[in-house]
Amino acid sequence: MLPPNWAAAQTTQSPDSQSSRPQEGGQPPAAGGVNTGGAHAAIFDQQRRPITAGGFVKTGPIVFQDISEKAGLTTWTHKMGTPEKRYIIEANGSGVGLIDYDNDGWLDIYLVNGSTYEAEAGKAPAPKAALFHNNHDGTFTNVAEKAGVTNDRWGVGVAIADYDNDGWPDIYVSNFGKNRLYHNNHDGTFTDVAEKAGVTLGNWSTGATWGDYDGDGRLDLFVPGYVHYDLANPPSSGSTSASYAFCQFRGEEVMCGPRGLKGEPDHLFHNNGDGTFTDVSEKAGVADKPGYYGLSSVFVDINNDGKPDLLVANDSTPNYLYINKGDGTFEDDSYASGYALNENGRETASMGIALGDYMNNGLLDVFNTTFSDDYKPLYRNDGNANFTDISYQMGLGEPTIPFLGWGNAFFDYDNDGWKDLIFVNGHVYPKVDHMPWGTSWAERPLLFHNLEGKKFDLVPAVEGTGLAEVFRGRGMAVGDLFNDGKLDVVVNVLDGHPVLLRNVSPDTHHWIELKLVGGPKSPRDAVGATVYLTAGGKKQRGDVISGGSYASTHDPRLHFGLGDATTIDSVEVHWPSGVKETFTITKPDQIVTLTEGKGDKKP
Repeated sequence: MLPPNWAAAQTTQSPDSQSSRPQEGGQPPAAGGVNTGGAHAAIFDQQRRPITAGGFVKTGPIVFQDISEKAGLTTWTHKMGTPEKRYIIEANGSGVGLIDYDNDGWLDIYLVNGSTYEAEAGKAPAPKAALFHNNHDGTFTNVAEKAGVTNDRWGVGVAIADYDNDGWPDIYVSNFGKNRLYHNNHDGTFTDVAEKAGVTLGNWSTGATWGDYDGDGRLDLFVPGYVHYDLANPPSSGSTSASYAFCQFRGEEVMCGPRGLKGEPDHLFHNNGDGTFTDVSEKAGVADKPGYYGLSSVFVDINNDGKPDLLVANDSTPNYLYINKGDGTFEDDSYASGYALNENGRETASMGIALGDYMNNGLLDVFNTTFSDDYKPLYRNDGNANFTDISYQMGLGEPTIPFLGWGNAFFDYDNDGWKDLIFVNGHVYPKVDHMPWGTSWAERPLLFHNLEGKKFDLVPAVEGTGLAEVFRGRGMAVGDLFNDGKLDVVVNVLDGHPVLLRNVSPDTHHWIELKLVGGPKSPRDAVGATVYLTAGGKKQRGDVISGGSYASTHDPRLHFGLGDATTIDSVEVHWPSGVKETFTITKPDQIVTLTEGKGDKKP
């Protein structure tokens, strides 16, 4: 099964055809016709609804309830372009970031907004981003205006981290147009310092990530680029800016791209420690010379050598995996690692990146969301940054094909000590609702339960519950919004109200959450730290990351389900500075702060 990617022209070529496969080393995206593996057979439920918007059951385990309206989130609406989605810039949607911006111990929600052609031309008010303050009572209040973080630009992604090590989280917003860096003023307000910092860029930036790639204790910033786009000359069928072949999907005329369009390069900014950054993309070897279509990225230690590596999910082009060499440069290990392509040796339309040790073997695995008519690959980490796509054998192949996936996460929703998997979905072509293709414009989320690392089992969507909600999902972040030890899900919906899925799983398992505070030689918010926790005969891994999913940032606290274990045998923290410490936590079911230098050092 091969992906149509975004706007691929339907052909009759064999799925084994390799004519469009880039070779090792990378080539620019294809500039001619696009071959695909053909359309997948449509799947409908008993009511003849596409499975993406149906397939619900009457009874079953209830995991999530949609409390968006009750929580006050439906007072805000995302807006991007026009409902017709004639151009690619209108369809990608925006991210969501979970942030405790006022350091009160409760997660707040930052929702990026898009924009419109009228607003960009100065003929209408710009849609505004939202910062929902957590009121500690199940409700949220939008304080974006007062906080000074409305953005008022064509917003795409959000990466949250404490870049200046002052103990307060800051917000980087990637836009079409100049990006924002909102510095936290410690009083409930932010100041955009992007111009002074030198991180504005200016065309189409997407899902950024923070990480200390050179080990100097300061967080650096990586910003992927998507398509080099000109609002005054948008690519449309019949225009000079796009080949007609790239404006077709299953024989129907649709928006053009990204294939056939010029890619936007990626950028790595080194933190100078004085409030400014230096673009070191070329020197570090991560400048994206072929011009691939980057959508999401994440810094994380993928080969367990203590240095953060870099993953980039690219749309309709091979993914990147850059291995940190420890000298300020990266080695492009994309093809050698097995992450560039899927099991069939083909590039995918990758949207989101989920990271997690689903086998509890100490190795981080990767799950990417992709386009409809393509399965979603699970890359098992075999050690030493070698990956094997095992989506089908793990039960993630067939069920995911009709869905067009975006934000995603590994997380333990039932606290049984095994990381489960969730992702949200939504199409990019509104006209799919009028076609017999077995897919839909608005789609339901998918939740897979981890069966002790051996397989993932699709959790049924029970009518009237969160898993049976149908929406145009884009950015998604996971976190414990109510400090009750259960992980909730926040979704930024394209042209709609945000969705807050509260975790109401009936399990009575134990849990622990860890907030990490780095010492003087680590980033203050401990981005890049890895924790190994042993309890109930299982050794679990958690990593503090900023970015990933689709253009979003999850809860910075590390969450571990403990199953029925009532004691925690050991907690070992590998700090970004290289220091390794063990901590003693006497009881579960609490949120604990661990500070570098206050544990017992390991040799």
